[in-house]
Amino acid sequence: MIVEEIMKTEVITLTPTDSIADAMNVMETKNIRHIPVINNDNQLVGIVTLSDIRDAAPSIFRANDHLEDLQKPVETIMKKDVITGHPLDFVEEIAAVFYEHKIGCIPITNDQKLVGIVTETDMLMTLVELTGAHQPGSQIEVRVPNLAGKLSDITSIIKKRKANILSVLVYPDKKDSQFKILVIRVQTMNPIALIQDLKQAGHHVLWPNMPGVSQ
Repeated sequence: MIVEEIMKTEVITLTPTDSIADAMNVMETKNIRHIPVINNDNQLVGIVTLSDIRDAAPSIFRANDHLEDLQKPVETIMKKDVITGHPLDFVEEIAAVFYEHKIGCIPITNDQKLVGIVTETDMLMTLVELTGAHQPGSQIEVRVPNLAGKLSDITSIIKKRKANILSVLVYPDKKDSQFKILVIRVQTMNPIALIQDLKQAGHHVLWPNMPGVSQ
């Protein structure tokens, strides 16, 4: 999946000369926490976040002090060194950028022009959709040797039961690098027969650990 499939293309923006008060009002009325700042050519020149606004605003204990500061342009508080993405970037790569830099959004640019934005909420929703967690079904975790063909073995058993696979995730076994864990979400609310088939074929089912189903 690429970024242009999940990014928002209708982006609320500011210009460098808009005031800090303008930014506060937009964030409050639109219920957003990040606003890209663009120039007259729609080129990204900065970004303003809710934390930037909070740092610039007067303390709640002195709410009426230095109100003139709120009339300063957002270019005085915006971050200019902005981490950006491209519409053709892979979602997994963008997710890694979120994690590495601990940021809440990534503006998406093409030829230096702003074309979209991806927020951490967008990433979380995408993860939910990719794992199939938003659809009714059952999750099965199987520990297999880290060898070629093991996923095919598992899916062939699922196919025989005519169960629809919603998603497949693979991650290494932290206890033993010679094994990996397959997390398979199938479109069935009663996986007992499928688990029985997997165990009879010699596979180690970690979850669900169902009483009465022999290993």
